[in-house]
Amino acid sequence: MRNCLFFIGLICAVVIQSGCQKAAPVATVAASPPSAGNPLEIHLTPEEAKRYRTGTLEWAEIGGSIQVAALVDVDQRLVTRVGSPVMGRIMSLSVHEGEPVRRGQTLATINSTGLSGAQLEFLKAISQRQLAQRAVERAQVLLKSDVIGSAELQRREAELAQGSAEVAAARDQLALLGMAADAIEELQRTRAMNSVSRVEASMDGIVMEHHAKIGQVVQPADTLFEIADLSRLWLVAEVPEQSAGRLRAGQVVEAEIAALPGLKINGRLTFVSNAVNRETRTVMVRMELPNPDRRYKPAMLASLILKEHVERRRVVPTAAVVTVENVEYLFVEKPDGLFGLRSVKLGAEVGGRRPLLEGIGEQERVVLEEAFHLNNERRRRSLRGSD
Repeated sequence: MRNCLFFIGLICAVVIQSGCQKAAPVATVAASPPSAGNPLEIHLTPEEAKRYRTGTLEWAEIGGSIQVAALVDVDQRLVTRVGSPVMGRIMSLSVHEGEPVRRGQTLATINSTGLSGAQLEFLKAISQRQLAQRAVERAQVLLKSDVIGSAELQRREAELAQGSAEVAAARDQLALLGMAADAIEELQRTRAMNSVSRVEASMDGIVMEHHAKIGQVVQPADTLFEIADLSRLWLVAEVPEQSAGRLRAGQVVEAEIAALPGLKINGRLTFVSNAVNRETRTVMVRMELPNPDRRYKPAMLASLILKEHVERRRVVPTAAVVTVENVEYLFVEKPDGLFGLRSVKLGAEVGGRRPLLEGIGEQERVVLEEAFHLNNERRRRSLRGSD
């Protein structure tokens, strides 16, 4: 009986010890954390993957373009500023802003005491020359009569030459003061002084600005009228510094004017500034704009499209690009239905496509459409897995 109780106790001890050894591994497994997946990847079943078109990136000829704000401006080479040649008071105005004028047309008249003084000097010079001319004529007669010597005749001829030079100088002074040639001839003929000076247009064009008022006292340095030939204009734009590196004169450009919707203007850059504006960090460029029918007006708002050189690159459809925290990605297809986001460098969009600069191998397949929806699904599953 005692032996039976011993064997029964021994069997119970073995069973209890055996049960304790099996419980320990179960507790260890329950304590290990589950493995975490890559949050930038998503696994799709074959049926789910059919909803997304994938493929390698195509090669294409692509050229970038930059669109910047522009302004129609007058061609500064076809602008003249007209002022009064003398100091005086404005007596009358013949034209106003916006009116066309012809070269030589009178724009204003000015009463000038300075002009009267110059006319007086001119008349004095003419009188002195006439006296010198008569003195030479008398000397020639006296020389023939052997009354005077040749030296006296030469002296009087020198005085006549000096008098002629003074007349020419006084005539030039009147021309500088704005007197027309016919008015100078009239003054010489009638000896009647006229203190009225005419301000005349120096070129054909349109009066863009005028700063003259009747009764106003003006100085020779004052600008009274600004005249511009509008048959050719400029289209001027400021290009950001970072986009101006490849710009050059002669480059093909395209322009649009807001006031003329649907109109495309093709041309070439005629000027690219050699300096960067320190305040705006831009480079000024311009193209010439023929305007024979005056269709374009100075100060019209426009846009200038600068086309860069064409190059061959692999292109990415815009619908394939995913942006996360200002970083651009593409979904790359991996084996067994796995798709992962990979950061890439892309160029500016041209016609719904963007050139690939780096990040994807030639044989790698990417999601070409519906990448936005695939990324939303990735985020949804990632959030659900973190709960």
